[in-house]
Amino acid sequence: MATITAQGETFETQSFEVADGTRLVKAIEGQGIDILHRCGGHAKCTTCRVSFNSGEPESYTAGEKRKLEDKGDLGDYRLSCQILCAGEMDVNVLMTMTSSGLDDAGPEPADEIPDDNLS
Repeated sequence: MATITAQGETFETQSFEVADGTRLVKAIEGQGIDILHRCGGHAKCTTCRVSFNSGEPESYTAGEKRKLEDKGDLGDYRLSCQILCAGEMDVNVLMTMTSSGLDDAGPEPADEIPDDNLS
């Protein structure tokens, strides 16, 4: 099991456990946190961004790295739709429906990271 601590400006800090390998965006949303994922978890929009206080994975999916490099944001934040939960992770959720004023988080991300983002 992975232990996730999620912090943000629009919700109370929450610590919870999820199965190892759960997509971070789904773990956060599963706790009732209104994290954005406007592209449905395909590393296209960067609205599911998080920053890490601890437990940041060293590796990136090819899709996440490509998108962050294209925007010039590599090293500034991570895409929670491209991260699998493992160990202890302490994250700041940077974009929520509440903070954005949007009324829809976006299409539901699949349980698995799409293959086209892995290579």
